[in-house]
Amino acid sequence: MIGIIGNKLRMINLFKENILYPCTIIYSNPNKILEIKKNNNNNYSLILGYNIIKKVNKPLMGYFLKIKKKFYKKIIEFNKIKKKYILKYINKKYINLNIFKIGEKVDISGISIGKGFQGVVKRYNFSGVGDKTHGQHNRLRTSGSIGAGTYPSKVIKGMKMSGRMGNKKVTIKNLKILDIDLKNNFLIIKGSVPGNNKNFLIIKKKYENKK
Repeated sequence: MIGIIGNKLRMINLFKENILYPCTIIYSNPNKILEIKKNNNNNYSLILGYNIIKKVNKPLMGYFLKIKKKFYKKIIEFNKIKKKYILKYINKKYINLNIFKIGEKVDISGISIGKGFQGVVKRYNFSGVGDKTHGQHNRLRTSGSIGAGTYPSKVIKGMKMSGRMGNKKVTIKNLKILDIDLKNNFLIIKGSVPGNNKNFLIIKKKYENKK
């Protein structure tokens, strides 16, 4: 599967074909091709860099010095790419938005918005414990009983409870591309994508790994 790295800008409303669509604008500079590696199972890996910076940590510095390339803020590796899809990129230095087409569907991954520590009502849409009658006190938004009886006398692993919400990798599949602006490096996607504005996103083509 091949894709690119971009930044979420903001959401807009797009009027197209007499329909008003909620859309997300994604900005993506041309991604630098850092490496194309052949794997043991006759597949290939493509490593891309995005946004040049002056300083990186020591492990990344060693990697960039090894491949003799500039420092990049974000790098990503796409694995298990078949030979027929990687050949056209071997002699290229960059990948940009022209790998996509209007109307095509893509998978987009990013870090979701962090909500902090939340209770079960907000985190899992629980309804709470009953009404305000019969002596209920400060229990309207609690989870209720969480443990078993005599056996197994413990809280079952995986129980839905309060905890940190958001701030994790999320992938939304089959998002439609409504428009592409190659001049300004804009990609307009139908619907919402994960994360805050300016967050990094990975946009993946869906057919690159088919037989």
